[in-house]
Amino acid sequence: MSVLEQRARTAEGARLAGRTALVTGGSRGIGRAVAERLGRDGARVGVHYGHDEAAAKETVAAVEAAGGSAFAIRAELGVPGDAESLWEAFDREADGLDILVNNAGITGRRAPLSGIAPEDFDRVFAVNARAPFFITRLALERLRDGGRIVNVSTNLTRGNTVPELISYAMTKGALDAFTLTLAKELGPRGITVNAVAPGAVDTDMNADWLRGNEEARRRTAAQSALGRVGEPRDVADVVAFLASDDSRWVTGHWLDTTGGALL
Repeated sequence: MSVLEQRARTAEGARLAGRTALVTGGSRGIGRAVAERLGRDGARVGVHYGHDEAAAKETVAAVEAAGGSAFAIRAELGVPGDAESLWEAFDREADGLDILVNNAGITGRRAPLSGIAPEDFDRVFAVNARAPFFITRLALERLRDGGRIVNVSTNLTRGNTVPELISYAMTKGALDAFTLTLAKELGPRGITVNAVAPGAVDTDMNADWLRGNEEARRRTAAQSALGRVGEPRDVADVVAFLASDDSRWVTGHWLDTTGGALL
């Protein structure tokens, strides 16, 4: 590693020193990449998971191996009392919060309008819209002035429609409205609220149609102006910017994180 690279890494590592972050759904995919990046930037990171304890422990270990600090907390989302359970677990590990990343989400049943049963609809809204709403409401008791909230949305709310993901897109539309309104409400406290909107990213959520299917991968890459499929770190680095002091004058913003797929 060159001297310049060493200096850059040192500066990066000090960026969020002394701050505490929580990443929901932080054990895999985009959430894991975000947790690792925030840890590398100096934050102490709470890695939330719902069921996969082994994956959460792997994420914590990866953060620590890179010189950071992290802890895992379990809470199933989309069930009564989910937000309360999450914060009870968090409070056992940390005192106060500086950065909240609402990343956890499910696609739900892939079907057009005619194929969505009420229970399917209710489940995806419970996890993707209701849970972040109440997690954030309780977070405000812990979030320090000048803090950061980053919500993970999707490009499906801005023109790249997929009929089979209608209920998922609707939940993210709700999250977009939440972002705008909350940014105005929390502005007097110096807290910024923004949303990142990925396109198709190579994660476990998309593994069933993207991995091992070269034609699907080629078509997906062709949608991006940059000619490739997104990776979790592509999104994580944008979240890290919004979590940092560099983004202090950006709030209520929906940030296209698709590599130009909406152009």
